[in-house]
Amino acid sequence: MTDTFSFTLHKTDGLARRGTVHTMHGDIRTPAFMPVGTAGTVKALYMDQVRDAGADIILGNVYHLMLRPGAERVARLGGLHKMTGWTGPILTDSGGFQVMSLAQLRKLTDEGVTFQSHIDGSKHFLSPERSMEIQRLLGSTIHMQLDECVAFPHTREDAERAMKLSLRWAQRSRDAFGEQPGRGCFGIVQGGADAALREQSAKGLIDIGFHGYAIGGLAVGEGQEVMLETIEATQPHLPHDKPRYLMGVGTPLDLLESVARGIDMFDCVMPTRSGRHGQAFTSAGKMNLRNAKFADDERPLDETIDHPALRDYSRAYLHHLVRAGEILGMMIVSWANIAYYQHLMSGIRSAIDDGRFEAFR
Repeated sequence: MTDTFSFTLHKTDGLARRGTVHTMHGDIRTPAFMPVGTAGTVKALYMDQVRDAGADIILGNVYHLMLRPGAERVARLGGLHKMTGWTGPILTDSGGFQVMSLAQLRKLTDEGVTFQSHIDGSKHFLSPERSMEIQRLLGSTIHMQLDECVAFPHTREDAERAMKLSLRWAQRSRDAFGEQPGRGCFGIVQGGADAALREQSAKGLIDIGFHGYAIGGLAVGEGQEVMLETIEATQPHLPHDKPRYLMGVGTPLDLLESVARGIDMFDCVMPTRSGRHGQAFTSAGKMNLRNAKFADDERPLDETIDHPALRDYSRAYLHHLVRAGEILGMMIVSWANIAYYQHLMSGIRSAIDDGRFEAFR
């Protein structure tokens, strides 16, 4: 733990990078996968399970937490760390993506966005300054700028307008963040699938000066090929000495391919969302535990990984739990998926350290 926020790059192997993000709440080993704890919970898991699986950092969400239980209430209860029992770093996203995708009757202006809650229809206003204030009240370690994310497909004009608005909001977000020793503020590169817009966005963010840089606006329906092409177009314009975060991604293959293109940090709901629906990620590939072929399968979920969630329960038992709709099935498979993702990231880090990432990939 440190009172300064910094990034140490230990090793490169091609474009793949092994590093450490140093924060007031502890170190983050990169490449890192951040389990998503949207509303103060990594769904169906205890925090010690998340920690013991190997996660250094989790993610929380401004939009959901500002609506329920409220940022001021979280602050009165001692902040997100104390309330949840998670002592490591927490990254909070700004709420912008959820406003665009979930909120009702939203109205976007240069000042910010007015929207109605998807929960009860109550009216709220989110500006760059308010997003930063909420993240400070939550006590998160890494604050994300407020941005506008446009969904695919879109016109170049829409992508350019959202990118320029996001840049203006980036300056206001950075100003509102100020200096908070041990905490970091990340800018978000936008620009759709247009390489020139991505370059313009990256250069504008670097001029403002952030502790890390995220690539946003992907995993919104564009497909893996476009996503990887956009990373390739954006990565050369990002600072070598700052962490790079690909937001909302993805599958194990997405993680491998993105690390190969120079990305350091990831988050995605996929491990826990899939777990709640009986789909497991393993070293042998995805398994739909609802399938009848698992009904008499006495083997553990993954025969190659020494972790209780992957080792101690038979496929037959998990098949039974999933088919019966038992909560325990959702819990075990979600736990197993988080453990598998962390096992994958540990393997990636070791492979980069040993100079054998391409063989591992």
